[in-house]
Amino acid sequence: MPDYCSTDPEADSASTAPEIVVITGMSGAGRSEAMHTFEDLGYFCIDNLPPSFIGQLVDLAELPDSNLKRLAVVCDVRGHAFFDELAGEMAKLTERKLNLRVLFLEADDEVLLRRFKETRRRHPMCDDGRGLSEGIAAERAALEPLRQLATVIIDSSELRPNELHTVIRERFAEADSTGMAISVNSFGFKHSVPNDADIVMDVRFLPNPHYDPALRPLSGLDAPVVDFVMSRPETEAFLDKWLALLDAVVPSYVAEGKHHLSIAMGCTGGRHRSVALAEATARHLVDAGYQVTTSHRDIGRDRAE
Repeated sequence: MPDYCSTDPEADSASTAPEIVVITGMSGAGRSEAMHTFEDLGYFCIDNLPPSFIGQLVDLAELPDSNLKRLAVVCDVRGHAFFDELAGEMAKLTERKLNLRVLFLEADDEVLLRRFKETRRRHPMCDDGRGLSEGIAAERAALEPLRQLATVIIDSSELRPNELHTVIRERFAEADSTGMAISVNSFGFKHSVPNDADIVMDVRFLPNPHYDPALRPLSGLDAPVVDFVMSRPETEAFLDKWLALLDAVVPSYVAEGKHHLSIAMGCTGGRHRSVALAEATARHLVDAGYQVTTSHRDIGRDRAE
């Protein structure tokens, strides 16, 4: 069974290349559940993507300012004619020395029949008048070449959804020893507090770059604003305690089995202080070995805090 993960010692740059997982397999075997699991692991996920678009997605992920470093795409027979291109597209991605793996999900015919009858969904291979059993058989035959290319094969016949999630995490969380994805987000209190945050930190007590006319039109991603915020003794004292707090509590979240942690950092408008400190927080967590994504909800919402 081929391994699409690059082991070329001359390709050290592959370690920083985007990681991509192609999810495929039998309809009814758990592809949707798999995609939800990868979302929990911090992957950027797209369902039913035409294979010819995978290369374009990777091109976007390789841009210097891109946060798309872990990708998971579901490609299956719902794409019909497009699906035939998948093997060729995977070969092209392999030549680019990406961290590419292929997850193939399967289940026994009897199990697939029962699942489709229970959900009353139409099988994608029954569009031409085939019966359900014939559609399953046709799909299995069409997928066999891809099954031979898979780096991970999971039979979900005896697995409940939560058990399938656990198996996938065990097989794919190895690049992240914690098995937990962390999102660090900035926001502005005047635009509302994110209602899905696990931890909210208010940094409005720090000096505000808004009152410097030269800094006002910039954001917390710009070096002058970062220097303004980070050079303050108040910020240094805060970061010492804030990062120590995260070092203490995040491992406990992992120990409790939490798979995603959302940290929200807010200032008045979400443009300057919260952005700079969210970026600093994310860097600290990455250095600690966690898989981290960042977003800045209100950075372009207005020009004033």
